[in-house]
Amino acid sequence: MSNNAVILAGGQGKRMKTNKPKALCNVIGEPMLEWVLTACENAGLDEICVVKGYESAQIDEFLAARASKAEITSVMQAERLGTGHAVMQAKEFLEANSDGNTLVLCGDAPFIDADTINGALELHKSRDCGVTVVTSRVEDPSGYGRIIRNENGISGIVEHKDCNPMQLAITEVNSGCYWFKTADLLEVLFEIKPENAQGEYYLTDCIELIISKGKTADAYISGNPNVALGANDRRGLLMLNDIARSEIIGKWLDEGIEFCCTDGVSIGNSVKIGQGTVIHSGVILRGNTSIGENCVIGNNCIIENTQVGNGVELNNVQAYESVIEDDVKIGPYVQLRPNSHIKKGAKIGDFVEIKNSTIGEYTAVAHLTYIGDSDVGANVNFGCGVVTVNYNGDKKFRTVIEDNAFIGCNTNLVAPVRIGRGAYTAAGSTITRDVPADALAIERTKAEIKEGYAARKLKNRTEKFEKQVRNSDNNEG
Repeated sequence: MSNNAVILAGGQGKRMKTNKPKALCNVIGEPMLEWVLTACENAGLDEICVVKGYESAQIDEFLAARASKAEITSVMQAERLGTGHAVMQAKEFLEANSDGNTLVLCGDAPFIDADTINGALELHKSRDCGVTVVTSRVEDPSGYGRIIRNENGISGIVEHKDCNPMQLAITEVNSGCYWFKTADLLEVLFEIKPENAQGEYYLTDCIELIISKGKTADAYISGNPNVALGANDRRGLLMLNDIARSEIIGKWLDEGIEFCCTDGVSIGNSVKIGQGTVIHSGVILRGNTSIGENCVIGNNCIIENTQVGNGVELNNVQAYESVIEDDVKIGPYVQLRPNSHIKKGAKIGDFVEIKNSTIGEYTAVAHLTYIGDSDVGANVNFGCGVVTVNYNGDKKFRTVIEDNAFIGCNTNLVAPVRIGRGAYTAAGSTITRDVPADALAIERTKAEIKEGYAARKLKNRTEKFEKQVRNSDNNEG
């Protein structure tokens, strides 16, 4: 018996005023659909079907790009005719899993969590329910459907606009998330009718039909107070971001992470942080990022899809899809572009850019340097202003620098080139061929001085400047 999910992600979200599906709008740097998929995967669901609609190609692209734990398929909802109609599009998926249970949830309600999913499933199975509604108790239930309970579970859901005064006082609300016994859902799904002002098929009508057939319906109250929250416009989306940001920082505070100041701090839902680490203001951690123990993540760092070891110090660093090993010190004003690997004990100073390169153990790249498409050994020293010239306008080539080499200030290493173990390049050299181990490479053109050339070359510029000075003096007089 399988437990699977159908995620409704076909909405346009017109009030978002965006050309992408509503479910792909971001909360803390990740699409709301990613939050929902992650919760389903963390709950151990076997298969997931995403119902797409508006700008469906963007949903396809998103699903193709992510690494999934569960088997994920998608179906198209060509017309947006309500939640019930959306689930109808997953008919074949439901029929293939008719012996199990199906979770139906919204791709734009990001705060569903694995504990809620599994807690509701446990109740669903223990009571042999045809349907179990995930609910939440809220202080202000305005706009939400109210849960009507009876001695056997629930008797239905009443939309806010249809509530009588007694029902308006109910604070238990529908989250829009449901566990169905899949066979029971299929039995009633195509019986629902669009008998409402909107002319839409409401999934909530399935609950009344299941109850009318004598099957049990119940509701699971989530301990997550935000489980029902979604967003219909940019103000609502900002509110979700604020809530997520606060909740995640609170979680890490409870884990003993020190925050010097939370101004501008944003930590993604999938980020991991080790004990003893200190986070300063303006730090953004997102994607599949992990920070080790006893690190200092200094002001204004942006770390995305990057693995950071223990005892690392970062200051004004931007790092993307890279690896930083233990005891590395980087910054300020450093960019690590994708596929950079900084090995143990290395030091990267100010105004350095590294791309698609490995920097060996205890190597020092002090400042004002670009290293691209390079393999650098251990204990290498880079002087100021070094550039690995990796691109000739047509193709890119790699530079290899072996252990213990010393690269002098303002050296250009024109790839493909290899600097041997312990070799030394003289300051100001442009190295165009391999340098043997322990050798000194000096590659400079012979100095040529042409007397009077500059005076002739710069005559017009100098005269223009002198004229400006004279005019300025006259104006002041």
